[in-house]
Amino acid sequence: MNSKYETLLKQVQSVISSELPLVTNLANTAAILFKMEDVNWAGFYLLIDNELVLGPFQGDVACTRIPLGKGVCGTSAKERKAIVVDDVNKFDGHIACSSLSKSEIVVPLIKEEKLIGVIDLDSPICSRFKQEEKEFIEHVKDELIKVIKE
Repeated sequence: MNSKYETLLKQVQSVISSELPLVTNLANTAAILFKMEDVNWAGFYLLIDNELVLGPFQGDVACTRIPLGKGVCGTSAKERKAIVVDDVNKFDGHIACSSLSKSEIVVPLIKEEKLIGVIDLDSPICSRFKQEEKEFIEHVKDELIKVIKE
């Protein structure tokens, strides 16, 4: 992981804690992820009543509910795997919350086999997210899983 992502990961580690409510940890993490270069949306969708519901985020107004299996977030949640989409317009069933977003990465948050939600980042640039960003977001996910009490 390059030094800019190491620095951001350290920032995440410094602001999250098992003593804090989930919403607080996610809000501060979203603010840090939003600092990434060429990211126009960074945040979380949380699993509530078997659908993804908008959680803490940074960026423009977003979709509030996403069914499991729908769009990039719903597909990632249902399949329980990270998804990197180079061109959201070519993703079958993409949910366009913002016409500005061109690429997306989604990583599910799973603790002890329980789906908590997903981390979602969008970029106005096609093919913005590479393996390096995927690994970084998965490290962020690992840090969050450590402090989630659910």
